[in-house]
Amino acid sequence: MNRALETKNAPVAIGPYSQGIAAGGMVFVSGQLPIVPETGELHAGSIGEQTAQSLRNIEAILAEAGCTLKDVVKTTIFLKDLGDFAEVNAAYGSFFPENAPARACVQVAKLPKDARVEIEAIAAKQG
Repeated sequence: MNRALETKNAPVAIGPYSQGIAAGGMVFVSGQLPIVPETGELHAGSIGEQTAQSLRNIEAILAEAGCTLKDVVKTTIFLKDLGDFAEVNAAYGSFFPENAPARACVQVAKLPKDARVEIEAIAAKQG
């Protein structure tokens, strides 16, 4: 049975979608912008800090499903500018210091709220 995930520790969905879905031992986290849950606004810091905010949002949604970042098997990073890749990569790497998940990273023309980064994740629940 599929279960929609919802937590106040991550930004509310800005459209007709769930923060995430738990289904068949897998967790699918919708793309997370660097929105600060408490304010509903984009994080105003550097692209590295924004990347960290997106990953903290993913972490909160995973927690709602009983998972952690260690359960993530695949991510996709959407960047407004691939020139930010090195700084994004450094911030991302601090969240996945070992056994990093499979990943794709692409440049896109535009993101919602004119964000610079969006990250989605897929996790496999252990046990």
